Amino acid sequence: MECLLPDDPVLRDLFRRVLSDLVVPNSPLGFITIWQNRNRTAEDIKMTTHAEEGTAALDTTFLETTIYHNRVFQSYAIDNLAYLVPIDEEEEERLHIMHNVFRMIFEGRLIFAPIDRPRRILDLGHGTGSWALEVAELHGRCEVIGIDICPTMQPQEMPANLYLQVDDVNRRFSFNPHHFDLVQSRMMAGAVHTNRWAQYMRDMLRVTRPGGWCQMIELYHNFQSDNGTLTPDHALSQWSARYIESMEGLKDLRAATRLPNLMREAGFVDVESRMIPLPTCAWSSEQRDSEIGAANRENVQRLLNTLAIFPFTERLNIPIQDVHLLIAQARLEADNPAFKVS
Repeated sequence: MECLLPDDPVLRDLFRRVLSDLVVPNSPLGFITIWQNRNRTAEDIKMTTHAEEGTAALDTTFLETTIYHNRVFQSYAIDNLAYLVPIDEEEEERLHIMHNVFRMIFEGRLIFAPIDRPRRILDLGHGTGSWALEVAELHGRCEVIGIDICPTMQPQEMPANLYLQVDDVNRRFSFNPHHFDLVQSRMMAGAVHTNRWAQYMRDMLRVTRPGGWCQMIELYHNFQSDNGTLTPDHALSQWSARYIESMEGLKDLRAATRLPNLMREAGFVDVESRMIPLPTCAWSSEQRDSEIGAANRENVQRLLNTLAIFPFTERLNIPIQDVHLLIAQARLEADNPAFKVS
């Protein structure tokens, strides 16, 4: 697994200082970091509405679920091929783990751009709402809006300046032009349709104010070994190949490698990108990387099942027993320090 940083120590040091010396020009900027259903009703969900954004009451269609191989999925997401990942408590726990891994990678920095007093921030695909909630608490006078296709994983308690809304990012954004100081898009390759990416970028640009920023974080799920010992015959390599195959024509799982060009083509300026290896376990001799790998281990072990269970069985028609076997073998390899997998 690789978050699209060259190994150049100078670039790595620049990243760790989070480019705090960048100057904001008068056009939108892009900072790209490449790198449960609980049977709740519409009344239970704290869907905050905002008159300025023209939001409406929650459509209960978004609460309907379906089960595949003992995992809970959102019916709307499956029916529209919008998001093929479970939305159950197990997945919510994994997303919290992954958020903590990102906090370690970015040394607790939630916003990479030099923004002191943001007024409005948009989080695309807020998931559990962890990032949006922390940003809202950090910037109490800032209006933080998050949108996601799934309403069931949001925090039970939210600060007054946090507004979580239900929407499909494959639709055109309904927000006013030049509205946000910062727009974040994190881990959206599994949600944005392949033919939607160019317009998705233009939508982000359109709702970002002049001089505002966008930051994007994506994983490229192409497992590689630091020492070259992982071959195409290994289960992890087969998992990566089949995952990409299962999403062919539907989701662009290589989007992480194309984000800089996509942003520039949309009209962003001063685009910065970094590729960051993300260890699958604590194999690194560097203390910081080893700690990140240790924290990421549980995320990877769960991710190998979560991402694969529906597309492998329903789109590639692989028998569930074979899927479980591949996942079990891939988990062993991801957890083996000898492979030095990222």
